[in-house]
Amino acid sequence: MNWGTEHILVFTLTPMEVVFHLSVAFLCGVFISLLYRVTYRGVNYSANYVVSIIMLTMITALVIMVIGNNLARAFGLVGAMSIIRFRTAIKDTQDIMFIFFALAIGLACGAGMFLLAIIGSVFIGGGLWLAIAVNSENPRSKPYLLQVYMLSQHVDERAIIPSLERYCKRVDMINMKTLGESDRPMVELSYYVYFKRIQYGSNLLSELNKLEGIQKVNLFFDET
Repeated sequence: MNWGTEHILVFTLTPMEVVFHLSVAFLCGVFISLLYRVTYRGVNYSANYVVSIIMLTMITALVIMVIGNNLARAFGLVGAMSIIRFRTAIKDTQDIMFIFFALAIGLACGAGMFLLAIIGSVFIGGGLWLAIAVNSENPRSKPYLLQVYMLSQHVDERAIIPSLERYCKRVDMINMKTLGESDRPMVELSYYVYFKRIQYGSNLLSELNKLEGIQKVNLFFDET
């Protein structure tokens, strides 16, 4: 048995080094998550996704520390990970970008390339910030389609106006029509809304759903 070769394939870390690797990964993950919060432009903001970005950075760093420079561990880990099935569909391309961002920084932290991880985080973050700042086709200037379904006996447009004024800088009513069966008729109210802040979409939906007589609320955004 060739002990020299076997020694080369062993990658060891002290407890303090492990803590340091994970700490740098955590700080970089927090930076990436804050960047995501600031630059997010959708309406389905998820706090769980923000936490997942931080954890993904740390877990990736841990995986790289486990593998080290041991080829057998790398193949074994690939086989173990292959049994995992992810069912969550990610529709926003920016969300996918942040996943790869967190993975790349986690890889650098796990490999001990801390300067690369920090500089990469700052430069990529700055590049994203600059790209958004100079983006002339800002989604904030585009209207969202809001559909509110109310029971006919509770139809009172004035009931939803305070919520609309709280979160929207402009509201244009575009349609009102009757739906449903004769014993339980509903009215569909359709609006074009312009939010004061893009993150207010989920707040508006939550508030409208609590009002009496409202059966369903939909919010759409046409990215084309």
